[in-house]
This record gives sequence, structure tokens and C-alpha cells, in this order.
Amino acid sequence: MGISDLFDPQSIAVIGASATPGKLGNDAMANAKEFDGPVYPVNPSGDGTVYGYEFVDSVADTDADLALCCVPAPATPDVIEDCGRAGVGAAVVFAGGFAEAGEAGQTRQAEIRQTAEEYDIAVLGPNTAGHIIPHKNIFSSFVPGFDEIEQGDVAVVAQSGGIGVTATFQLEREGYGISGMYGLGNRVNTDFADVIPKLDEDPQTKAIGLHIEGTTEIDEFAEVVSDATTPIVALKSGNRMRDFVQAHTAAPNQTYERYEEILTANGGAMAGSVTELLDASRVLAKSPTPAGPNVGLVTAQAGPGIMMADYLAERGATFPELTAETQDQLDDLLLGFTYDENPVDTGRPMPEFGEVIDTVARDDNVDIVLVYEIFEHSLGYPIDELETLSAELDKPIVFTVAGPYDPLEPDRQRMEELGIPTFDAPERGAYATSVLVDSVR
Repeated sequence: MGISDLFDPQSIAVIGASATPGKLGNDAMANAKEFDGPVYPVNPSGDGTVYGYEFVDSVADTDADLALCCVPAPATPDVIEDCGRAGVGAAVVFAGGFAEAGEAGQTRQAEIRQTAEEYDIAVLGPNTAGHIIPHKNIFSSFVPGFDEIEQGDVAVVAQSGGIGVTATFQLEREGYGISGMYGLGNRVNTDFADVIPKLDEDPQTKAIGLHIEGTTEIDEFAEVVSDATTPIVALKSGNRMRDFVQAHTAAPNQTYERYEEILTANGGAMAGSVTELLDASRVLAKSPTPAGPNVGLVTAQAGPGIMMADYLAERGATFPELTAETQDQLDDLLLGFTYDENPVDTGRPMPEFGEVIDTVARDDNVDIVLVYEIFEHSLGYPIDELETLSAELDKPIVFTVAGPYDPLEPDRQRMEELGIPTFDAPERGAYATSVLVDSVR
């Protein structure tokens, strides 16, 4: 029982399930039906079936070990009591109206916490969008479309359901999927310190992205971050609008600097936006750990290359002088009007562009390779050379792409399969590279 039933349930009960489209209990069933094990729609007023599953009157009539609670806040304490008596080990409480909603809500939250402790139930929420684990076909959420999310290698743990949902759909739109999304909400008894160790053990999760407003268990948070071997990136919000935060997830007032200290002292990174949170998580998930902070930048267009070089230089990255051997090879490959120091600029895509990347990547002075190239139909991207490099070198390669979506997408997907993270704007590629630089400081 407990937290393991949240991550690996054998059966699921949807309490407050409904056959009426548009109701929360119907949306939750639409997602839960993808689960490979038994799913029980629980509603004493239900008649017949919903999505092919027969209604049952009570959670006591099931063998569920995970319950999705689709009932209003006032009914939730009794539902959690029913779950405890029925042997349910974990519950997801979607409803708001608890600690964030004044004295009556605080009392309700205290009631469900006490009952959960009595029966050893791990409660996700209340006030949550739920959680999904696509590689296990667990879609414990009422959010339409979550049942279509593909698996990836980044997990997102968010206090805000809205941030968790936004991050999940952004990863999906950009073609990456997600290893899991966990909406903590009000954290009645399931907090960062409970979820991070489980994700650290998960072979599908290669990086963990956190959205933080604040937690009363900050010492426990610091301990699990210190113990984790999986890279962790955090986005801390609610640093000024304290009343707004209190009305959202009832999070305590804590400084950005406290979380920054915890993360950076343990090899983690801080992000300034949802996009940065995901980009940093992706590059850390895909890339080998660099041997040092030295960046070799190869561009087929000088303007974006200058932007990326400026960004990285301002953040302390170094651009080492290339070896004499590398310089000789580049002199043979490049035209006279190009820039053949580091950064290396070819002026435009060229048939030898892959050879240029290969030459720079193999330079002993280079720890991280960053590339910018506009897609040209006659050339594509240098997939053959990149495949060889990814197999023979244990160095991060970050590729920034530009061009029309349909023609470049097959090459971009192949790069991702090779372990080369791709980004669609100069600043995104540069930021991701800066995260790799910071990871070895």
C-alpha cells in the first residue's frame, strides 16, 4: 500500500464516474480506460456501462489499489474513509476547496490527511490534475487528450496542475512525449520528497523537471535532491505574488535563492520558464556528461552563431582554441571566406558540413559540440556523420535546427534517436548548452 500503488497500481477505481460527456467523472474514465488492468467506475447512481465498464455501487465492491476521486470537496473525506476500509493504497483527489480555500477547506484537508495516515493511503492532491505514466498506460487525470500522450524520458513534477498540463502538451507537440507527469497540488501527504526517489529509480526517466511554489518539507526535499543520481531541473515561481500562491496551492512563503542553493549544490539546474525547464531536462536526459565546459560551436549561418556565442560567453562558457591538426583539416574543408576559428562558420550549408562537425567534435580541446544549421532540401542534415560520432564519441552534441517542419522532421527525429537533442531556435540551443556547461562546474 501507499506510494507504490500510485506508481504501479494493479487496478483502478474511478469514484464519481459518469456516463455523461463533459462531466469530470466521464473525462477521468476516458483516460483511465487505457489502463491494462481492471478499471471500476464507482457510482451508486450509475446505470449500465461507461466506456464498456459496468458501474459498481461502492469502492468496497472492487479490489482497486488506486482510486481517482471525482467528487466535490465536501464529499471527499468520506470517500477517503471508504477507500481506506476497502484497502485502497493510493488516491488522487482532483477537487479544489481545501487548504487553499479558507478555514473550512483547511479542516477538510486535515480530515483527509488524518484518514490517509490511519489507513496508509498515499494521496496525490487535493487540487490536482492528477498523474500520468504513459509507458505503463496509467492516465489518472481528467484532462482530455492525456490518453494520447506518448512516452518519453523526462518526468515533470508540478505543484500547479496547469503547469504540469502545459509542460506535458508542449513535450507532446514537439515530438518528445513524457515519462510521467505528477501534479502535487496541495500536497496533503505526497510531496516532492515522496515522488523524486521513485522517479530516480525509474529506468524510463532520464531527467526530472520540477515546478515549485513551495513546500513545508524543504529539508526532506534537499535530502532527496542530494541523494538522486538522475539530473534535476527546477522552475521556482510564486516569488512575489504570495497571496495569489496561497489561494492556489497554499504553499509556504520561501525564497527562490533557497531552492537555487539546493539544486545547484547538487548538480541541478534552475530554469526561468516552462520552455527552459523542458529544454534543460531534455538535454540532460539525452546527453553524456561532458568532460569539461569547453564548447566547439559550428554554424552554417553566422548571425545565429554570433547570438549563441554571445549568450554562452555571457554565462561563462569557454570556446577553446582548436588544435593545429584540427585547424589544418578545417583549412582543407572550408572556403576562404568562412570563419575557421572557434566558433567555426561555413557561411551556408555545404556538402562537407558533416565533415566539419566531425572534425571539431573530435578535437581534444572540445568537450561539448553545438551546431546550428538551416535545412536545405538538397543536403538535409549530416545524419551519417552524426551517427558515427554518437557511436564513437562520448561527448554531448546539441543541434539547433531551422526550416520547414515536414521536410526536416525525419532527420530531426533520427538525431533524437541517436541521442542528439535538437532545438528550434538559437537561444534554445544556446541555453541547453549552457546547462551542460553548468553541470560540470
